[in-house]
Amino acid sequence: MKSTPSAKPGEVERKWVLVDADGVVLGRLATQVAMILRGKNKPQFTPNVDTGDFVVVVNASKVRLTGNKAQSKQYWRHSGYLGGLSFESFTKAMETHPERVIEHAVRGMLPKTTLGRKQLTKLKVYAGPEHPHAAQNPTPIDLKG
Repeated sequence: MKSTPSAKPGEVERKWVLVDADGVVLGRLATQVAMILRGKNKPQFTPNVDTGDFVVVVNASKVRLTGNKAQSKQYWRHSGYLGGLSFESFTKAMETHPERVIEHAVRGMLPKTTLGRKQLTKLKVYAGPEHPHAAQNPTPIDLKG
């Protein structure tokens, strides 16, 4: 009887994917990107092996939220000291560093293990339409339709 084939770390073939975030809802973008980073769109997906592809997200500053979330959503961080909790609104975060908003959303959808942190390093996010990964010839994916 044959066993189920399992992907080995050296056998994984990685591709580069280009995603345009212009007008796409943040949560829907993050779920699709996390699925590609994990490799769940491939037939040889193995949960304990990094089988995902590299993802380049452009136009991160043009991502949108639905409903009233653009005014009410807040990001927080703590310095570790007493009273060191600081908040930042979604609109302020999009003005200062729109790349971190997408990285934060995708990070929450990946496993909280060393494998998840390794998969997050394959995500490249850029605020504008230009990116320095043209040599890798990324294949564009349309998430709007």
